[in-house]
Amino acid sequence: MTRVKEDRAIHRRISEYACAEPQALRRDFQITSEGYDPWQVEDSRRRWGANVVAGRRADTVLYRLRRAFVTPFSMILLVLAAISFVTDVLLASNFSRNLTTVFIVLGMLLISGAVRFVQELRAKRVADHLTGMIATRVRVLRAGRWTELCSTELVVGDRVRLAAGDRVPADIRLIEAKDLFVSQSVITGESGVLEKRAVTLRPGSAKTAANYENVAFLGSTVMGGFGEGIVLAVGADTVYGGFSAVGAERKNGFDRGANSIAWVLIRFMAVLIPVVFAACGLTKGNWLSAFLFALSVAVGLTPELLPMVVNACLAKGCAAMGKKQTVVKTINAMQGFGSMDLLCVDKTGTLTGDVVALEYYMDVLGNESGRVLELAYLNSLYHTGVQNHLDDAILRCREMPGQQERFEGLARRCPKLDELPFDYERRLAGVLVGGKENLLIVKGSLDEVCRRCSHVEYKGRRLPMGQDAAASVHAVADEMLEDGMKVLAVACRPMEGRTARPEDVQELTLLGYLAFFDAPKKTAAAAVARLRELHVGVRVLTGDQKSVAVSICKRLGIDADRVLTGPELDALNENDATMCIERTSVFAELSPKQKARVVAVLRANGHTVGFLGDGMNDLPAILESDVGISVDTAAQAVKEGADVILLKKDLNVLGEGILEGRRAFCNLSKYIRITASSNFGNIVSIVIASVLLPFFPMTAVQLLLLNLLYDLLCLALPWDQVDPEACARPLEWSGRTLGRFMRFFGPLSSIFDLLTFAWLFFVLCPAVCGGGFFQLAEEAQRLRFIALFQTGWFLESMWTQVLILHLLRTAKAPFLQSRPSRPVMLVTGLGIVLFTGLTFTPLGRLIGLTALPPVYFAFLAVMVALYLLLVSLAKGLYRKKYRELI
Repeated sequence: MTRVKEDRAIHRRISEYACAEPQALRRDFQITSEGYDPWQVEDSRRRWGANVVAGRRADTVLYRLRRAFVTPFSMILLVLAAISFVTDVLLASNFSRNLTTVFIVLGMLLISGAVRFVQELRAKRVADHLTGMIATRVRVLRAGRWTELCSTELVVGDRVRLAAGDRVPADIRLIEAKDLFVSQSVITGESGVLEKRAVTLRPGSAKTAANYENVAFLGSTVMGGFGEGIVLAVGADTVYGGFSAVGAERKNGFDRGANSIAWVLIRFMAVLIPVVFAACGLTKGNWLSAFLFALSVAVGLTPELLPMVVNACLAKGCAAMGKKQTVVKTINAMQGFGSMDLLCVDKTGTLTGDVVALEYYMDVLGNESGRVLELAYLNSLYHTGVQNHLDDAILRCREMPGQQERFEGLARRCPKLDELPFDYERRLAGVLVGGKENLLIVKGSLDEVCRRCSHVEYKGRRLPMGQDAAASVHAVADEMLEDGMKVLAVACRPMEGRTARPEDVQELTLLGYLAFFDAPKKTAAAAVARLRELHVGVRVLTGDQKSVAVSICKRLGIDADRVLTGPELDALNENDATMCIERTSVFAELSPKQKARVVAVLRANGHTVGFLGDGMNDLPAILESDVGISVDTAAQAVKEGADVILLKKDLNVLGEGILEGRRAFCNLSKYIRITASSNFGNIVSIVIASVLLPFFPMTAVQLLLLNLLYDLLCLALPWDQVDPEACARPLEWSGRTLGRFMRFFGPLSSIFDLLTFAWLFFVLCPAVCGGGFFQLAEEAQRLRFIALFQTGWFLESMWTQVLILHLLRTAKAPFLQSRPSRPVMLVTGLGIVLFTGLTFTPLGRLIGLTALPPVYFAFLAVMVALYLLLVSLAKGLYRKKYRELI
């Protein structure tokens, strides 16, 4: 969990007004009993700013627009467009100026950015409609009415109300508070729950954010109670104004991979451009032409439609997942699905059902006890914290036949006086009720509650707990725990006052136990097996007792031989924790902070980690993971932190999502590897030909057009079929092996390019033109010779590039063992026909191409057949050596 630095400045308004009476706030900010009117709202926004922090910009149209167009790939193309403008326009003569290259590159940038922008806007609209993810909803007093607004509408001086489950929308000075407990884990990194009070601090008494007990800070979560306050700081002025951006900036696996690939291409350019420049300058003697041609080589090496193909693949994957009840909030989240190799899940509601049943309510010896049920009912009834399954199960007891009147009467006789909301560290909740006597009722973790008990109650008698008390407790509870039940303890303590403090949870009297059964989902075992087939390891991270977690995991086929509990985790040093966490599949009795720590260690160990959860205790781990996954019924703060929203809480949906992510990235990898290696081979051929030939083997426009035509055909790749074997394992999105692939397959095309050069220069062109190039005296004959040569290589390059796409798109035998999709077959087939026909048209002549005699196509067929045979053999050697292809 990312932690705010301790020296992060508290805004002056907060430190000043935390020590001032509420009347001073109302006076200084001109707040009336009816709140702000529209004019005051606008004035405050002009003076103090809008409530938009860094992370919120990720949800704005402008931010998504920038992200759609500013990528490593698009930056490369933008630089190349600028270079082309300089070389083809500024440095060219009046008769040779040509903006074609510039327009083509800029057009591709606009189209590819638009594809991504439209897809992300579509995902944003769906996600916003389903989950209200843009911002927290907050109750604000405006013009005499309490109304619910988007938190981005808040201004300094607004009067707001907070309740359990809310995420604090700004830095707020509390003026009223009733049992208000908040978690500041997203600010401090500590998972403890703090009580906030509407008190006035002494000047200089608060040193850190934790000391401001009368201020609720942006990003905190209300765990229980009620509060009302005045907004003191919004947006960047808040203590944690950049909180939301932390997760967004950290979860940059896609951008890291894109940068890695971009740098591979840049390194190849950095080597080839000087080589081409030197070779052409030395052999041709025209250093300016050599420089311009070297720059055109850089353009030729780059897959021009790379941004468009990238975005088309990811958009296709997002759209497919949308049909499978999954909303991907950002297009880059597809990278996480494609490379995820570990999925961490919470137990309740994920592996088990959402409906928990209260099976038993017992005294300390295991006999049914109505008193235990009644006190547990009061504890759950008055609990104002975030709703949970266990409290719901207890409260359903009033729906039993003839019981409604009984429990309504109980509530009337025992009104609520105070509350100690559930604390994830102490694992218990307390409620102080009145009646014949004031009674503090505590319900929570079996071990944590019993550890605070000094007596037991049995049949109305209060007896001291013996030294073997823990053994006696487990003698009753262990059998139920082994059956997969969750067991809570219920205890109480008489109180004289009408308030309760955390230190009062001592010297309790143990009353008995509650046993809940949370049955595994019928689909869970099959889903876990499916994830295992996909080579995605499942780690269970739960706050439940160890025995319950083990029982459920065994039923579902999850390895539970190694179990690590929260206390055991805290006892480990960093080195031991790294190894133990890596080897452990089940983690029990974890706090939210410990869940985040487990995820962080797994990521540090090199895993791509997803986390699926829906509770507030899952939020730190969701933020820490590479792919945070939640459901549409989760708490709002949890949905805000997640990257993916499931409309159906089912691991089978995740399995489909993982496959879609892998398909998208497999098709993307096909394009990048095959195109980059093919372009690299062409550049190598150009370097050699530039040294040996008296003219350039292809013009810069022809080279760009060749790559463009090929890339247009590759736009069908997102709809290509992917071999099941290619999706069987997580895929790595990086340029780590791209250079190796380019160096292995690129030079193979150069061999046949050189053979083609030789045949064209010494056989075909002399035969058509009536002699060798140096024997031709007329300029027109030489131009005819050059046009034939360049057209011959243009067609050979285009044919081999398209066919090699079919050969390298699969590790199997193409067309026989692995058939491409119909769109790919149709587009590539039509592409070969149309682009070959281009050489016979006036448009072809406009860019220096010409019609070739029939004998050339016979030669081309032989060259292509031999090339495909050689590449097939090389593919087998590559797979044997590196155990992979794409």
